[in-house]
Amino acid sequence: MIQAPQSQSTDDQPVPGIAGRFRGFLPVVVDVETGGFSPATDALLEIAVVLLHLGDDGDLSLGETIRYHVKPFPGAGLEPASLEVTGIDPFNPLRPAIDEEEALRRVFKVVRHEVKEQACNRAILVGHNAFFDLQFLNAAVERTKVKRNPFHPFSSFDTVTLGGVALGQTVLARAVAAAGLSWDEEEAHSAAYDAERTAQLFCEVVNRFRESFERKL
Repeated sequence: MIQAPQSQSTDDQPVPGIAGRFRGFLPVVVDVETGGFSPATDALLEIAVVLLHLGDDGDLSLGETIRYHVKPFPGAGLEPASLEVTGIDPFNPLRPAIDEEEALRRVFKVVRHEVKEQACNRAILVGHNAFFDLQFLNAAVERTKVKRNPFHPFSSFDTVTLGGVALGQTVLARAVAAAGLSWDEEEAHSAAYDAERTAQLFCEVVNRFRESFERKL
């Protein structure tokens, strides 16, 4: 069994910052838009990540958003029903898409830098139905053979579960609304928009439990 990384501390004092809050992990919100539901055969079409920061007041908040349109890999599946939901035309000549390998390299470089800057040991994916996003990310890594993937290969934070526990809602739009945050249906199913709303939801839930966490320190 793989053990979670432990943050280093001295004299048994709590580790400061986000590394101490999540046991050495850096939560990074990820959303992907795809050409279907099969990670091994269907296209990765968009990827967005949102970085998170822990303030001096102990509240978690959103940082930078990075987003890339991705070209379908050769032979990738493109289900018409999935494209209708996302509104993506993979072959639109005005779509500023880059190769899957390049998209991963750029995302991983930013995340690795953030892991180092925030004194963490590894990134952990945060997503709404996180298993879906993590499967597509892992499949793309396997296809492209991109090295130095900063994300834990199977652990994640799922805002479906967190939203259900904290707010009584599991659908992203409803959980966001229950948290008192805004939701624009016209913008939904864009990787950047969904990632940012997921990030807001995650921060809201984590911040609601801050006092309970701090009492244990």
